[in-house]
Amino acid sequence: MDEQRATADQATGLRRVVSLAPSATATLRALGADDRLVGVTHNCEADGLDAPAVGGWLNPDHDAVAERDPDLVCTADPLQRDVRDALRERGHRVVHVEPTTLGEAVESFVTLGRAVGRARAGHDLAWSARGRLERVRRLVADRDRPVVYCEEWSDPPTAAGNWVPDAVRAAGGRYPFLDAGERSREVTRDEVEDAAPDHVVLHVCGRGERSDPATVRDRDWDVPAVERDAVHVVDDSLLNQPSPRLVDGVETLAARLHPDAVDESG
Repeated sequence: MDEQRATADQATGLRRVVSLAPSATATLRALGADDRLVGVTHNCEADGLDAPAVGGWLNPDHDAVAERDPDLVCTADPLQRDVRDALRERGHRVVHVEPTTLGEAVESFVTLGRAVGRARAGHDLAWSARGRLERVRRLVADRDRPVVYCEEWSDPPTAAGNWVPDAVRAAGGRYPFLDAGERSREVTRDEVEDAAPDHVVLHVCGRGERSDPATVRDRDWDVPAVERDAVHVVDDSLLNQPSPRLVDGVETLAARLHPDAVDESG
């Protein structure tokens, strides 16, 4: 935290930011910092940005980053720790966030806002996110809570961890596979069948909305979700990315789990 504050203290005059994490790019854009982004990765949503790609989020080109002459580089997730350290060794200022829960994801909006000199926007974005999440919680508070299995990878089947357990609970479901903050892990057929999920949600990394529900149906899992044809596909950015898109993801989950509650909200 002291490191993040020190970075924020230096944000005055910051004009050139390279974002190496899709979540950081999405958050900075939500903060209105598009004009400061001078480099992103191939994995970032870059429509409308005048920011060339400097490699992938797990394998950025360090020389290409240096060519963008950034005042600040943004990284995220434990998988980017080596990238963070290597860039710091080359003399770059780097702000790094590693949210593992829904609350930490929202708080990272504040951290990134401070880092790029948009502290008020960061606080406002977090405040708005908390309000939207609380609204969903109120809408589903009195509903029965179905069991949900969220799959972020299909070969092998992998139950989503980190903030996804929080997201499911906020949306009015139960998630018996992992606790919030735990890393995603492979699951067995027996584990899934014993949990008897009422809903299966596919948000496979890198697939967007292109996952095929038949992937689950063809496994012949004996679970209520398959029997009820309650296998849902959502864009992977809605649940895999700790950015403002995650709040959209909670709202989307709530609409799939409790459509009557969402309809009643007007």
